[in-house]
Amino acid sequence: MKSKLIFPLILSIFIMNVNAQNHTIMKEIKKQTAGRDQLGDFAPKFAELNDDVLFGQVWSRQAELSPKLRSLITVTALVSAGITDTSLKYHLETAKKNGITRAEMAEALTHIAFYAGWPKGWGAFRLAKEVYVENNCDPVNAKAGIFGLGEPNEKYKDYFIGKCYLKSMVSPDKTNTLNVSNVTFEPACRNNWHRHTTEQILMVTAGEGWYQEWGKPAQLLQEGDVVTIPIGVKHWHGATTDEWFSHLSIMDTAKDKTQWLEPVNDSDYRNLSK
Repeated sequence: MKSKLIFPLILSIFIMNVNAQNHTIMKEIKKQTAGRDQLGDFAPKFAELNDDVLFGQVWSRQAELSPKLRSLITVTALVSAGITDTSLKYHLETAKKNGITRAEMAEALTHIAFYAGWPKGWGAFRLAKEVYVENNCDPVNAKAGIFGLGEPNEKYKDYFIGKCYLKSMVSPDKTNTLNVSNVTFEPACRNNWHRHTTEQILMVTAGEGWYQEWGKPAQLLQEGDVVTIPIGVKHWHGATTDEWFSHLSIMDTAKDKTQWLEPVNDSDYRNLSK
């Protein structure tokens, strides 16, 4: 296994993607012009504070509070204040972009309604339904990690329960037999039991998932976890019931012949607990 060669490459790709993502987010924040566009002539100071301070400085403090949490707090504040106009819709859209899924938003608004008032909850749900018009899995904005979602894994779909996506990072060629792919599972998606004729390394890049070897308890995997799967060991891996899950798969394809086996027992999977 050429793992010593591949880890520096993966780390470099990861750092480049992080820097690119942070640059994009900062660029989007600095480009905020809603205040000046709508109130620049009438209230220039307010417009300046809105665009340059609120969005340019406060929202950019990601080290102190993630964009996802800022979105959740902002939506909570607006709904609690009874604001259900375009401001709330904008922040619902931002929340979606920042990784809050349809299921999470529905649960959050239900929770808020008990404290802020039932009519306010109803008003917020009307806009939320417009924003979260896609299905519950919302793959376009899935938390697929820094490497992105990739394409539907059609080639191996018969060996998965639920939808899986694949993004190739390093492809084998004449001089390299290693294959590195970022695999993303929608909530509750998992592959069948299977085994490999070569060692496989999993590096979790986002979300939460399960890894289990035959005859052993399932292990909960989270971002940053690494699993080395020995040759010939029967195993499966996939997402938890309510979280997206992404991992890098690193294998020497020249030595591998994957043997796909039976699906994971649905009852056993549903009984797994965090």
